[in-house]
Amino acid sequence: MSKLFDSRLADVIRKPVITEKATNALDLNQYTFEVDHRAAKPQIKAAVEALFSVKVIGVNTMNPPRRTRRVGKFSGKRSQVKKAIVRLAEGDKIQLFPES
Repeated sequence: MSKLFDSRLADVIRKPVITEKATNALDLNQYTFEVDHRAAKPQIKAAVEALFSVKVIGVNTMNPPRRTRRVGKFSGKRSQVKKAIVRLAEGDKIQLFPES
């Protein structure tokens, strides 16, 4: 069983993911965010709807394993990252980049 993530909705979403693949998905009205690894799909949906005032159709999540990093003789692990791809309703948009 997983722990429930009890926190404010603003703490669920950490930052948007800006990669070439994520930018191409914007044409399909899909936005990629880095989220807290304990957050569930309903919490991610509620957070996006509350923070950006949009209607979310679906949420897909990816929770890859932690990577081991090594610096000299010291070995450690990177922090765990969970990504969520959020699909919005037709006509809704999220302004990720400021207008120049």
